[in-house]
Amino acid sequence: MNDQQLTTEKRNSETMNLDELTVVEILNIMNRQDEHVIQAVAKELPSLEKVIEKIVDNLLNGGRLFYVGAGSSGRLAMMDASECPPTFMTNPNLVQTIMAGGNAAFFQAVENAEDDAEAGKRDIAEKAITKWDTVIGITASGTTPYTISAVKYARLNGAFTVSLTSNKGSKISGYTDQAIEVDVGPEILTGSTRLKAATSHKMILNMISTATMVKLGKVYENLMVDVHASNNKLVERAKRIVMMGTNCYYEQAEQVLNTTNFAVKPAIVMLKTNADFETVQATLLEVNGNTKKAIAKLSS
Repeated sequence: MNDQQLTTEKRNSETMNLDELTVVEILNIMNRQDEHVIQAVAKELPSLEKVIEKIVDNLLNGGRLFYVGAGSSGRLAMMDASECPPTFMTNPNLVQTIMAGGNAAFFQAVENAEDDAEAGKRDIAEKAITKWDTVIGITASGTTPYTISAVKYARLNGAFTVSLTSNKGSKISGYTDQAIEVDVGPEILTGSTRLKAATSHKMILNMISTATMVKLGKVYENLMVDVHASNNKLVERAKRIVMMGTNCYYEQAEQVLNTTNFAVKPAIVMLKTNADFETVQATLLEVNGNTKKAIAKLSS
């Protein structure tokens, strides 16, 4: 597929006069175009389900999740990966981003980094990939040499590989185990994939990380019970979560959290079962951190 055939590089027939529109007209057409994103993402949910189920299985077997990207794709990936430790108290090594051009490229474009296929292979090789790892190559066009090289190497070394693109039948998908190809249509600004394409990818990354962590037992009901209370705002959030999860008073939540060093999950189980901290911790280990299972086990 050449660049002329890529949906992400085509002109949008509805915005040919973009440079003549008023601000409110530009905003309205952007808003209308963004409606296509939700529809396009919905079509990929079956593929996304397969991906997430495999990721969960891999992580339960000691694997890791890697996002690989260049430019906007890499920056979106970093946003998602960097939120996993504070939201779900994961080890920073569990969900990682590999960025073309290295860490400096998160803040300023590194020219030609995305074309360096050798660097893609080298950067993923440094992670000592195993069969329990998952590598997701993110590229709106589906043609980025850096990202393609990384997923090819990962697949050869047994990892589960996924392409996340905005073009059907994209090049990178020919080298992965599973493809997620979100066709959002041409951008209002031709080729500017930081718009609809990036929005769709952010939505999908949200789904991947959130659904994965739910299935790993890091959520109780719809509460972030593994939140890392690392600042005053999150300390207060931890108290609110305990209150909502147990219907206790503020003072009770504060008291039990002081006992658990502000770990929310054991605090909820303690209040639900009247068990002591050590017993709750041991039980949570037995049930792989699943709050409901721990409550049931200690209540039986």
